[in-house]
Order: sequence, then C-alpha cells, then structure tokens
Amino acid sequence: MIILGFDTSTRATAVGLRLADGSALEVRDDPPVGEHPGHATRLLGMTAELLAQAGVSWTALERVAVGRGPGRFTGLRVGVATARGLAQSLALELVGVSTLEALAQAAIAGGRADRVLAVIDALRGEVFATGFAGGGNGPVCELAIAQPLGPEALGELLRGGACPAAERGRWLAVGDGAVRYRAQLERAAVVPGDSSPLHRVDARAICELGARAAATERCHELVPDYRRRPDAESARRLPQAPDPVTEPEGARP
Repeated sequence: MIILGFDTSTRATAVGLRLADGSALEVRDDPPVGEHPGHATRLLGMTAELLAQAGVSWTALERVAVGRGPGRFTGLRVGVATARGLAQSLALELVGVSTLEALAQAAIAGGRADRVLAVIDALRGEVFATGFAGGGNGPVCELAIAQPLGPEALGELLRGGACPAAERGRWLAVGDGAVRYRAQLERAAVVPGDSSPLHRVDARAICELGARAAATERCHELVPDYRRRPDAESARRLPQAPDPVTEPEGARP
C-alpha cells in the first residue's frame, strides 16, 4: 500500500511517503526560531515535491495518514483539513495518527529506548505528554495524560512513580516540549541533545502507524485532538475577552 503521511501539529511541516515495498521517504520544513510555520503555504507543495522525487503520481496513492495532535491549533486545522480534502478528492482511505505516538514510534523503532515519554510544547507554560513502551505492533500507551500540564507537575508525576512500570528505568523524553523544559524533566528522564532528530515528528512514523490503523469510515469523523478548548471558544466563556494588544506574545498556539 502506498501511503502519504504528514504532520503539522508543531512548528515543523513534515511529509512522508511509504511505498509498496515498505520503504519510506520524508521531506520537511523546520522554520528557524522567530519565523512563522509554513503549514498552509508549504504543505501541498512539499507533498508534490516528494511524490515527484519518488516517481509516484497522485492517483497512485491509496491512503493518507495525518498527525491529529495534540499540538498547535492552527497547524492541526491545516493538516486535518488538507488530509480530509485529499481523501475526498482522490478517493483515498483516511487515517488519523497520534502525534505523540509518532514521536515515540521513531525512538522505539530506532532502538533508542524501550520507554519513551513524548512531550510537545503546548505553550502557556504547559506541555502535552504521553508515555509509551515498545510493543510488537508499535508503541503501547503506558502513561496516559489526558490534559496539558506544567513541566514541574509532569516531572513530579514521573518521580512519584505514577507509571506501574516505573521500576524498569528512566524515561527517554523526546519532543520540542522536552527540549524547552529540559531542566524540569531531566530529574526523572533522559533528554537527548537539543539537535537530536528524536525531538522532531517524523512523517515516516506517521506513515508507519497509519499503515497499521483502521481507516476512518467518514472523512468528517476525523477531527484534531486539541486536548483543550481553542482560544476563541474560551474567550466566549469569559466576561470580557483579553485585550489583544496587551496579551503576552506566544500566548496562543
């Protein structure tokens, strides 16, 4: 099966292609600090570039897999909407993949660790995180964290032995959240160097997980995993919305 996979839940735009023989390719855009992500402007162009590189036509695709988060609201909306549009226009099977699981998949498949804590920067001084262990059919959730939480709270959770298998050793913490909050997490986990590729969401892992998952029956059923209310919805619940001029920079994903 030929699978197109991509993820736009972090600042990066990553596109992968899994060929019928199981081999996979990836192209990515990792914007420098200070530059805006190019999800909306680059995703389809990067996809066309990758297909041309592999000599695969759009009509040869059989399935599209997309990282559905958690992550940045705008990036998630772009990624999921693009995947749904491609699935409908090209009559492709559609699969949603956990971005946190894809982070763990790359580390576990590469033999770097048996227990991986995937951590994505949620902004607002919080992270999205889930702990995974290696399994025969891919990562197995070992520590589920349903809501974003502060890095100190995550570190305390790990040091407190919240995971039933904590005695098996320290976690390998990966993702942009692990990089940003290294100081808080290194008391309970091993964090690779900032430039390690393990901190980047690998679109080939999206393809691999997408190959194992069941396809969505209806495209509209695939929705982003925000794990909290978007800012616009939260603002409607407040007596008065915050002044956009004085709102701290970076307060919104």
